[in-house]
Amino acid sequence: MQYRRISPLIRAAALVWIGVGGLACQGDSDEQAGGQATEEALPAVGFVDVTESAGIRFEHRTGAYGAKFFPEMAGAGGGFFDYDGDGWQDILLVNGMDWSTNPDGRSAQDGLALFRNSGDGTFADVTSEVGLTTELYGMGMAAADFDNDGDVDLLITAVGPNRFYRNNGDGTFSDVSASVGVDDPAWSTSAMFFDYDRDGWLDLYVGNYVVWGTGHDLFCSLDGTVKAYCTPEIYTGQPSRLYHNQGDGTFIDVTELAGVDRPGKALGVALLDFNGDSWPDFVVANDTDPDFLFENNADGTFTERGLVSGMAFDESGKARAGMGIDIGVVDATGKETIFVGNFSNEMIGVYRNLGNGSYVDRAAVSQIGRSSLLYLTFAVFLFDVDLDFDLDLFVANGHVQPEIEEIQQSVTFKQRSLLYINDGDGRFEETGQQAGPFFVERIVGRGAAYADYDRDGDLDILVTTNGGSPHLLKNTLLERTIQQPYVRVTLEGTRSNRDAIGARVTAYLGDRELPQVVRTGSSYLSQSELTLTFGLGTAKQIDSLRVEWPSGDSAVSGAISRGSSVLWREGDQEPIF
Repeated sequence: MQYRRISPLIRAAALVWIGVGGLACQGDSDEQAGGQATEEALPAVGFVDVTESAGIRFEHRTGAYGAKFFPEMAGAGGGFFDYDGDGWQDILLVNGMDWSTNPDGRSAQDGLALFRNSGDGTFADVTSEVGLTTELYGMGMAAADFDNDGDVDLLITAVGPNRFYRNNGDGTFSDVSASVGVDDPAWSTSAMFFDYDRDGWLDLYVGNYVVWGTGHDLFCSLDGTVKAYCTPEIYTGQPSRLYHNQGDGTFIDVTELAGVDRPGKALGVALLDFNGDSWPDFVVANDTDPDFLFENNADGTFTERGLVSGMAFDESGKARAGMGIDIGVVDATGKETIFVGNFSNEMIGVYRNLGNGSYVDRAAVSQIGRSSLLYLTFAVFLFDVDLDFDLDLFVANGHVQPEIEEIQQSVTFKQRSLLYINDGDGRFEETGQQAGPFFVERIVGRGAAYADYDRDGDLDILVTTNGGSPHLLKNTLLERTIQQPYVRVTLEGTRSNRDAIGARVTAYLGDRELPQVVRTGSSYLSQSELTLTFGLGTAKQIDSLRVEWPSGDSAVSGAISRGSSVLWREGDQEPIF
């Protein structure tokens, strides 16, 4: 791909006649305040399930044979990453396996499936040829360039030792789990690469769940006789692990040294800057334990502030069954809001940062709380699905008890996914059933991620199911308009880590601004693409972009026209496209 440098412009001179995209969809005239709009409003959001036509052949295996082992209900994740560096997002799906205690024995199986994006809307299974054939009871994934060599490496979490695969740069991977030093034998779940000490090397946080093994799986029952899947309260949680990148291809466990060795039942983890000091903090969603907020002390240690900040519990002071998690700015305050998926009859948690070290519960005000009450939510993520310059919310749901409908008439085992459209000020409307047949279908949803896999400018969705097939959902928004209402931004660090994870990019459009952060983690057991997408609505250009690199450097661009995909290298004052 060739890029050309954008001519330097002064931001103040660029703030002239720029349209505010989010207002057009609400019926404003074509001459918007602060800018000139294009002639037509954007169509409504719609998705088509293209899993079969795209060539994605995969069936998740729980290993269930009647023993009702606790991990069987957890599911597995998947996600997008460009493993071969060709500019097209590939898909990785994580699988389980048969238990050794199964009286029928184990059948041949792979714990991973990698599908290479062919660039024509189809994918090819390349698992064996790239060196990812393995057997494990897999859970989640995280992908990033941990050694700053220009290709993407891969962590797989599991029930049992985790796997780490170094990208060889030639389209293959090598299993370096033992030598890298992250093969913890615990039951691990969601993971996140981030540079917590800002030394230019990506560190790694791996969430751990409960102490479990087939030899001491506990008996639980809904009717007192037949075994059912247990709830996590009766199991002992364990500390998650923080690994410091040594810069030589290895990690060292610094969990205790960094002060993050609190026992929990981690299922989700997300990156944020809680106190605005440019040092990366993070939040952990715990299942039936208080959620954690670890504030970075800028000296290699963290202080846990979940309880004092008001986001560890629900409004009645009760710990909820936290699972998936994501964070972003969704209203005009410019402050980040935390979204946490919880159990049925608990509703999704919505916590807005007040900027004074505390959070306020906005589940009711956001209009998400009541509408999510009966759903058991695993994956949540924020993205600009309708390209109108604000972040919307996708939610994947599915219960853990197949017998739940016999106990609670209002709660189902299979549940539909939810799509919440942001009105621009943090109030959401659930519109999924108008977005295509998938959002009417009930599934046992687990992981979810987004990417522009077909490079048409809008964001597509991958959803995994427990014991079933995944769903690749193609966004058809831009198939129904000639507009290109987006700017896509890819960052490349030099002083910072090469993937620029932790960088904050703020787009300015008229009197509005929208920050987004390059991140791994978030959602549930899954990973979305690292490129940032800013929707413009009916506006013709973004006034400017400001990037704040993890190293502390910053730069501001001039105006960028709609339909642009830019690459911004650290040290350059302007991106290229």
